[in-house]
Amino acid sequence: MHPSRHQTPLAQTHSHLRENRAVASPLALGIDFGTTNSAIAYLQPNGTVGMVPFADGELTSRSVLFALQHRTRPGRPVNIWTGGAAIEQYLATGDDPDLEASRRFIQSLKSHLTARELTGTEIFGRQYRFEDLVARILTDLRTQASQHLGYEVTTALVGRPVQFVGAQQSADNDFAEQRLRASLEQAGFQDVRFAMEPIAAAYAAEQHTPQDGLLLIGDFGGGTTDFSLLRIRSGQREVLGSTGLGIAGDAFDAKIVRYLIAPALGSESMARELGKTLPALPAWVYANLERWHTLSFLKTHAVTNLLRNTQRRAMEPEKIQALSAVIDHDLGFLLHRSVRQLKTDLTEQDTAEFVLDTEAVQLRQTVQRSTFESWIAPELSRMEAALEELLTQTGMPASAVDRVFLTGGTSLVPAVRRLFTTRFQEDRVRSGGVLTSVAHGLALMAAER
Repeated sequence: MHPSRHQTPLAQTHSHLRENRAVASPLALGIDFGTTNSAIAYLQPNGTVGMVPFADGELTSRSVLFALQHRTRPGRPVNIWTGGAAIEQYLATGDDPDLEASRRFIQSLKSHLTARELTGTEIFGRQYRFEDLVARILTDLRTQASQHLGYEVTTALVGRPVQFVGAQQSADNDFAEQRLRASLEQAGFQDVRFAMEPIAAAYAAEQHTPQDGLLLIGDFGGGTTDFSLLRIRSGQREVLGSTGLGIAGDAFDAKIVRYLIAPALGSESMARELGKTLPALPAWVYANLERWHTLSFLKTHAVTNLLRNTQRRAMEPEKIQALSAVIDHDLGFLLHRSVRQLKTDLTEQDTAEFVLDTEAVQLRQTVQRSTFESWIAPELSRMEAALEELLTQTGMPASAVDRVFLTGGTSLVPAVRRLFTTRFQEDRVRSGGVLTSVAHGLALMAAER
């Protein structure tokens, strides 16, 4: 594996850090390894929390990995990038014909930690364990933290959800945590401890509104939603209960694809077959559109032939042709970036426009916020049920909750926030640090341990 041109080789980094150890000392460090974004926070000697910056000063790094094989170069070298550099390289190489079938983009690895059947994958003829892929992202996070802080980081408090995506029982959560620990150790962390992400968010919340009483935390990530109820008394925190479920922002994105984009690409189209009128394509083709990184699974000769034959028989051949273009030109990332932009726009206005404008495919459609909310109604119901479960298990009515703190990008969705303002009233609901509050709280927690 070769480092990104935006990153320092790990061996070189360690040498640089050894030279600076005399002027640096370990700080309490918290790492939020997220489904979509990751963040690192540390407690500074003056008691304030600092954030490790990434490319262009961003306080988060995308939890993604991109592999590229230069097939026309001697030795066919493989380069691997993570974070923002991975996205940059993915976009920069998308139109290079010499790189066809030599690009691999992987994201949402955290969502697969419970999947025992997913042991690894092959990339350009080399087998990688699942833990290898996670460790590569974590290695670059550790390197960035080490460079910023001036010493070799080997200790951290790492966040984990109450329920990992796909967990059906406690053994699944244990398996996922063990897998994450193994990846962290492979990445060079020698002392790893875990803390529940909503509890970490509670520490951050106290920085916003420090006061005694019952504090409810709602943490909405890319793959998981967690709730915790704490009693705050004279600076002491008692966790009364926690609940979680494996749905969040990614599930909302999938619904936009299912109801808005897939029909424009033929999911509801029909085709003529042996004198009958049947669905043009099987549902599994469109299921792979709902998670953009699985779009690459469709780039096979078998699917290419299926689409070519279907287009000849389809009653709306232009839609099948558009789907073929999305697959052939690896437009999954751009398509889902437009999906997220639509979701963001709908948090601020009642009507927004979905736009995908490329040379190969142009899609444009206006969406009402009320329509979007109807698409995600089942997910909202499950979130509300998990919240009700927490109040029931702790024996606390909504009226007893003094403050509510919401964090995570999905907490900005108006329909999500409305679940809380309706039940707890607007003046008790606060938000803050939607992408950094968990890491912020982890650093504060690490300082106490």
